[in-house]
Parts: sequence; structure tokens; C-alpha cells
Amino acid sequence: MDSLLAGLWAHGYRVLFALVLLETFGIPVPAAVALFVAGAATAHGVLSIPAALACGVTAMLLGDTLMFVLGRHTGWWLLSILCRLSLNPESCILRSADAFFKRGRTLLMFAKFVPGINTLAPPMAGSMQMRLSLFLRYDLVGTLLYNSAYIFAGFLFSGALELMAKGYKAFNLALSWILIVAVVVYAALQMWFWFRAKALRYAPTIEVEEAAADLATGQAFIYDVRSHGYYDARTMRIRGSRRLDPNAFHQWHEKVPGGVHIYLYCTCIREATSARVALLLLEQGVACRVIRGGLRKWKAAGLPLERVPLEEVADLPVFG
Repeated sequence: MDSLLAGLWAHGYRVLFALVLLETFGIPVPAAVALFVAGAATAHGVLSIPAALACGVTAMLLGDTLMFVLGRHTGWWLLSILCRLSLNPESCILRSADAFFKRGRTLLMFAKFVPGINTLAPPMAGSMQMRLSLFLRYDLVGTLLYNSAYIFAGFLFSGALELMAKGYKAFNLALSWILIVAVVVYAALQMWFWFRAKALRYAPTIEVEEAAADLATGQAFIYDVRSHGYYDARTMRIRGSRRLDPNAFHQWHEKVPGGVHIYLYCTCIREATSARVALLLLEQGVACRVIRGGLRKWKAAGLPLERVPLEEVADLPVFG
């Protein structure tokens, strides 16, 4: 906190611009605190309210536009990177896309105030084919609201900030405890993810080379169980694989034959979706195995792929 105060007082707009820009990329920096401190600085004549507001809005618009363009051209890949802390990034994307689309374009105006959605919203809008002009219009309103709220709050409560600055020792102690609690919570979440993943490890697995050799005999079937389905005509899958929607359990008995080897693959961390589907199939008496490493390891081994047939590609919701 003290270094942030000193940096803003000494370098002003450059520090503010950098912190706000970095936050738009999902980097955990205290952009809101920086805007608040900048607002306090305007009360003391160190910074100008119009200039500070223009600085924050410009940085946020620049970062959001870049994330929008990246989302337009990388789609699910970028969104999966942003959802990487989830046990199943695919379902993280699916839930975010559903929530984002249902709440409409106006979510962009308030997304900055919602942790998690603030970073996902711009690339999500890009991947869902929102027009750039429409995105910029709503995003501009949102960035103005966000920057104005914190800058004017800092201006109005600049006296409280001075009291905080005088009590650095107490504040730093409190901050240390907050960081300790954050680390403990993070560790607990990781343990929870680990136990969830451990429960899925009981699903039988197979190496890609062994699965490929068995498939070559024609005596086995392979199923793509990625949660998000096919939303991009450029999507690749393992050659000869079939689609099995992991969220449509009631349809599986109609698609999965008995008496043959069944292999499953996905792209999520620790093959979580494949393992979940495998356990459900095993309960139905269907012998199946999970391909260890999924599609990623299959590609790395140089094994055959194919482009998804166009008739199996579903259209993502498109903003008008």
C-alpha cells in the first residue's frame, strides 16, 4: 500500500495507467485501490480528476479491446486459459457463456464490478461474435462507471486515506493477515480440487499408443466427451471418434454399444470429464477406459486427427 501511494504520488498517471491495464488482462493487481488513491490525490491537487479519469478509461478500453479481439480469434482457447483454476475449464466456460448471454449486453456495463466476470466478459463477447462497435459502446459506459466510482470515492474519502497512511503498521499487519488467510483459502481450494480429482482416478485409463493400436483393429470405439461440444468449424478431434455429450446422460444408452472396447477423451485438467463419464458408464455395465492425457497427448504423439464434420458444429449464441 505504501509503495502504491508513493508510486502514484511520484509517477501519477503512468502508474495508474499500468495498473488498470494489467488488471484487464486478469493479472491480480490492485487497480481499484489505485483508482481510489488517484481520486484522493486529486483532492490534494496532485492529480487532475479529468486527466485521471481519462487515463483509467483509456487503459481499460485498450485492454478490453485487445481481449475482445483475442477472444474473437482464439475463442475457447483463451477462455480456457482464464478458467484454468477450475477443475474443469470447459464447464467454467460453458457456465460463463450461459450467464453472459442470458443477462444480455448490459452486463458489460457492470461486469467490471464482478470479480471473474470482469476479465471474462470482453473475450466472451468477442468469441460470441458481438460487433466491435456495439462492444465498444457498452464497454465505454462500463469503464466510465467503474473508473468514476472509485476516483470520486477516493476524492470524497481522501481524509480517510490520510488516516490509513498514518497507520501503516496497523494496516500492514492487517494486510499480512489478509494475505495469510488468502493463502490458506487457496490451499484449501487446491486440496478440495485434489480430493475431487482423486475420486475420479478410480476410472480405468489407457495410454494413447495402446488405444490407437486397438482402434486400428476396428474392434473399438472412441468418444469425444468434451463438455462444450463443437462450436468452431476448425475444431479438430481424434480421427474416427464420435460425440458423446457428457451433460445428456439419458441419451447415452442409445449411443454407446456393448461388447466392444470403449475409449473416452477430453481436454480438461486430469481428464476430469472423461473420468466422470467413465464412472457413470461403468455403473451401467459398459466397459470403458479413459485415454490418459486426452486430446493433448494424442496430438503430441502425432496420432491421426480429423476436422469435425460441419453438420456436427453448433452455432454459438451471436449478439446482434
